Amino acid sequence: MADHPIRYIATRLGVLTASPWAFVVLGLYGAIWLAVAPESHEWHAVATFITLAMTLVIQRAEHRDTQALHAKLDELLHSSQKSSNRLTHIDEREPEDIEAHRDHARAGD
Repeated sequence: MADHPIRYIATRLGVLTASPWAFVVLGLYGAIWLAVAPESHEWHAVATFITLAMTLVIQRAEHRDTQALHAKLDELLHSSQKSSNRLTHIDEREPEDIEAHRDHARAGD
């Protein structure tokens, strides 16, 4: 983490927005907004809130699909006698590191 704190924070934020707690925070924000400033509920403010909620729904679905795909690929790697298990934890690395690994692996193609 010390090398690239911005990359680490951005990745963690992406994971956190896919968690159920993100919906709890959004719900609390909406309830507080409703209680504190009911006069500000114009159509564009409500549309912005709904857009944020839909973004969290999409992020959650993408995260679920990605985790399922990783689980399936891990199973394939573990079941193949010829494969190496060294890539089973690559999803724990930063996206830029994974891209660099893929570029290096493709250089021989």
